[in-house]
Amino acid sequence: MVLRVGVLGAKGRMGAAVCKAISEAPDMKLVAALDAGDVVSTLASEGANVVVDFTTPDVVMNHLDWLIHNGVHAVVGTTGFTDERVAQVQKWSNENPKTGILIAPNFSIGAILMTRFASEATRFFESVEIVELHHPDKIDAPSGTSVHTAKAIANARKSTKMPAQPDATEAKYMDARGVNVEGVPIHSIRLRGLVAHQEVIFGDTGELFTIRHDSFDRSAYMPGVLAGVRGVFEHPGLTIGLDKYLGLN
Repeated sequence: MVLRVGVLGAKGRMGAAVCKAISEAPDMKLVAALDAGDVVSTLASEGANVVVDFTTPDVVMNHLDWLIHNGVHAVVGTTGFTDERVAQVQKWSNENPKTGILIAPNFSIGAILMTRFASEATRFFESVEIVELHHPDKIDAPSGTSVHTAKAIANARKSTKMPAQPDATEAKYMDARGVNVEGVPIHSIRLRGLVAHQEVIFGDTGELFTIRHDSFDRSAYMPGVLAGVRGVFEHPGLTIGLDKYLGLN
């Protein structure tokens, strides 16, 4: 079976890389490469049965509304998914339960393993903080990957009934402590020369343990994107993160 794939955000840097990867995959055919100003319903006329979305937070919800209600499977790498947005997508999914929707904060296999390893390690350390580093053209901060990692860590700490992290800071500029995501501080750095990098730093008496992942090229994300396209048919409903598709759950 050859998968008929459409791409939204095809002229962006990630979208262009996705189009190339799909075109080179023997089991896929790129049937539509759309960008801003193009008509989304073109996906139906071209017979796309799965669509990859790497657009922007201001349009992705409209895309998902159309895709889900037209029975087109969706693989989403666009960022900016708040709890409220996820709840809305879940509502649409409940209305169309046979349609697969994958929203992945990161498609890099290394980044996915980093989050998984971090959630495993956290129960052994009193303290944990995240530093995420990206290029200055990135729209959102903190990154979707760092938020996803923080939530995974927080869930692991709750499941083992760990206490809140110690922090006696009393400062005028509390923003210096980063953004608190469910008890885990995230620090965002935006510098020219960076691509996509993240450190999860654990601390306890007498030692530090750091898990770091670095992406230097968009090609690192393509194996994960293709895995998502191939697997979305077998996972109806809404899935957050590529973990299940890789057999990590």
